[in-house]
Amino acid sequence: MSDLLWQKAGVATNQRIMRFLAGDDVVLDREFFLHDISASKAHVEGLANIGVVSADEAAALKRELDVLAEDFRNGAFVLDERYEDGHSAIEARLTERLGDAGRRVHTGRSRNDQILVATRLWLKEKLGQLEAHCRAVAQVCLERAAQPALPLPGYTHLQRAVVSSTAMWFAGFAEGFIDNAWRARSTLELIDANPLGTAAGYGVNLPLDREHTTRALGFARMQASPIYAQLSRGKYEMAVLEAIGAAMLDLRRLAWDLSLFTTAEFDFVKLPAEYTTGSSIMPNKRNPDVVELLRASYACVAAARTEIEQLLSLPSGYQRDLQFTKGSLFHGVRHGLMALELAPDLLARLQWHEPAMRAAIEPAMYATDVAIEQAAAGVPFRDAYRAAAEAAKEAGQGRTPEASLAARTSPGAGHDLRLDQLAARLAQLDA
Repeated sequence: MSDLLWQKAGVATNQRIMRFLAGDDVVLDREFFLHDISASKAHVEGLANIGVVSADEAAALKRELDVLAEDFRNGAFVLDERYEDGHSAIEARLTERLGDAGRRVHTGRSRNDQILVATRLWLKEKLGQLEAHCRAVAQVCLERAAQPALPLPGYTHLQRAVVSSTAMWFAGFAEGFIDNAWRARSTLELIDANPLGTAAGYGVNLPLDREHTTRALGFARMQASPIYAQLSRGKYEMAVLEAIGAAMLDLRRLAWDLSLFTTAEFDFVKLPAEYTTGSSIMPNKRNPDVVELLRASYACVAAARTEIEQLLSLPSGYQRDLQFTKGSLFHGVRHGLMALELAPDLLARLQWHEPAMRAAIEPAMYATDVAIEQAAAGVPFRDAYRAAAEAAKEAGQGRTPEASLAARTSPGAGHDLRLDQLAARLAQLDA
C-alpha cells in the first residue's frame, strides 16, 4: 500500500489492522473512480477561482486527471491494493506527475466529501438507468396491450375469478412501470444536491466556490449544510434502493405470473428459448430459470437497503461504519438494474397459448357479470349477488369472453383500457 494520506511521523502501522480497515474498499472504489476524477477536476477549477492554485497548475492538474481517467478506462492504470482507496490513488498519481501542484489538490476537501460527491454522481447515473429501464418495460407493455386482446382468466386468491385479457394484464404492468419511472425521476430530484466543499462535515476556512462546482458537475442545487451532507450519506443511498425496489416489486409479481403461466398445469405462456435452461439430469425439462431469478432479485435490493439501514444507527458526523455501505449499495443497485434490463425483450417476445387460456375460463367466471347486469336493471345488488351465486354454474350460458370484456365499460377495464392516457403520462417524462 502506498503512503497513507493521514500517516504521521513516528506512528507505525500494523498490516493486519490495515487490511481490516481497507477491506475491499479500493476494489469497490473502481465503481465510481471516474466520478471521483470528475469531481476532482471541478474542485481544482474551484480552487483556481479563489487563487489557491494558479491557472497553470489548474490546467496541468486537469490534464493529468483526464490522462488518469483514460488510463483507467483502457487498463493502463489499475486501482488495486497499492492504494488505500480511490481518493488516495488520485492524489498519489497527481503528486507523482506534478509534485507540489498534486499536493495542493486536497486543499479544502476531505475524503468525506470526496466519497459523498463521487457516490452522489454515481447514484444520479444509476437513477437515469432505472428510469430508462422502467420506461422501456412500460413501452413494451403498452405496445402489447394495444394488440388484439386474448381472453385470460383473472385471478384473486389464486382462484379463477372473472374474465380478463392479455391486454388488461399488459396494461396493468404498463401503468406500474410508468409509476416506477416517475419515482426514479422524483428520487433524482431529491438527491440532486452537491456535497462537494462540505469537507469533513463542518466546512473550511476558505471561500470555496461551491456554486461553480455545483454547476460544473451538473447538480440542480448545492447541499448547503455540511452537517446534513454527512447525515444524508446512507439516507440518499436508501432512497435510490427504495426506488429500484419499487420497480423490482412489480417485476417480482410479473415474474410470479409467468412462473405460474408457463407450468403445464396453466400452459398459458411460452417463453423465448434463451430465457430457459435445461436440466442436468432430466432430458425432458426446460426450466424458466431467468423468470425465477427475476422473481428472486427483489431480495437482493431489499437486503442491500436493510444492510445500509442497520449501519445508520449512528450519531451525527462521519463514522467509519459508513465504509461498509459501499458493497451492499453496489450489489443491490447493479443486480436490480441488471434484472430490469432483461424485462423488455422478455415481454416483447413471450407467446400466449390462446386455447389453454380459453379452456380455463369456466362458466362460473361470468357470475359477476350477471349480478352487475341485474343490479343495473334495478335489482338490489345483494339480491342479485345471491341469485348469481346460486346459479353460478349456469352463468356462462350463451356468453363469450369477448362479450364479457366488451361490456366491461368502467374506465380502465376491458372495453376502455385508457392506453392513450397511459401513453401520455409516459410521454410526459420527455417534456
